[in-house]
Amino acid sequence: MSFFTALFGSNTSKNSTIKVLSSEEFKAQTENKVVQLIDVRTPGEFKSGHINGAKNIDFYSGKFNIEFNKLNKNEAVYVYCRSGSRSRQTSKKLEAMGFTEIYDLKGGILNYK
Repeated sequence: MSFFTALFGSNTSKNSTIKVLSSEEFKAQTENKVVQLIDVRTPGEFKSGHINGAKNIDFYSGKFNIEFNKLNKNEAVYVYCRSGSRSRQTSKKLEAMGFTEIYDLKGGILNYK
């Protein structure tokens, strides 16, 4: 058993940095609150409609790391995209960058409305 704990134990604690939230949970934690809310879709997608208070940092942009490094790594960051794929990848990148509390909208903005 300790072999499996050694093998998988650190992975479990690492995953606690990233939490995938349902649309209802995401809305409850971000709506009418001052949070680091990031839309990782393209600027065109962002302009077509986004969650109030969101900042656009394009996942495909060459400035992705520069823009995220401007944020507070010790405060919660909420990320979403269109369907959940880019935000999932973003969450992993943010974890590697040292962010300590990351919330990802399950199913993206398609699931939010």
